[in-house]
Amino acid sequence: MMAEEEGQSLPYVSEIVLKKRKIRDELAITRRTQLELGKHGAKKSKKQSDVSDIKRPEQFIKEFRDKELDLIRTKQRAKRPKSMIPTIKSKLLFIIRIQGKNDMHPKTRKILYNLRLRKVFGGVFVKATEGLIAMLQKVEPYVTYGYPNLKNVKELVYKKGYARIDKKAVPLTDNNIIEQTLGKYGIICIEDIVHEIANVGPHFKEVVLFMGPLMLSKPEDGLLWGKKQPYREGGDAGNREDEINDLISKMN
Repeated sequence: MMAEEEGQSLPYVSEIVLKKRKIRDELAITRRTQLELGKHGAKKSKKQSDVSDIKRPEQFIKEFRDKELDLIRTKQRAKRPKSMIPTIKSKLLFIIRIQGKNDMHPKTRKILYNLRLRKVFGGVFVKATEGLIAMLQKVEPYVTYGYPNLKNVKELVYKKGYARIDKKAVPLTDNNIIEQTLGKYGIICIEDIVHEIANVGPHFKEVVLFMGPLMLSKPEDGLLWGKKQPYREGGDAGNREDEINDLISKMN
């Protein structure tokens, strides 16, 4: 009996099956190791982030001084004589926010929020008025603006445009949505929106409020250096006039 059992051969398993089993087992071990490391790594990173979030007294002092300095500079820009403020040559402006809020005073942030520029690289169409120009002077280091041409107005609306419906962003792909909200103003399609914005029509305000702020793509390296100096002095901020169109084309 024993001799018969010893003489029985093992079941045949092809080499391909054996290789697949080996690869599967190795992948299982690797995956288990990754999960364990990831689990412990997450705890470690969280612990490290908790420690790094603790600010030293000198950091609070620096932030306070930076914000106070920002407020002082904001007031100084607001008191500039009119001869120093560039003449606006177009009724339509497109404003892009280019700076964050690390050293920003709350009053500066409030102005940006009033302009609907809550996020960096957000852009809005606005009608040029004396009040608006005064606001732009106060927040000049944080924004750049200029005169968008018809081509860029159209491309911005088509590529980045959306409507705010019940606090939700809805792409402008259905003219029924436009007609339901703006039909009473004779605006029933996306082409009407482009026309109203480009010509700063009588219902310009209703159209831009119907649309949310446009989020532009992050610029390529070297396109925006983050300099707060005016554009005409080699910086990034302030009025670019017609040259805003080059920036829009690269960020749209």
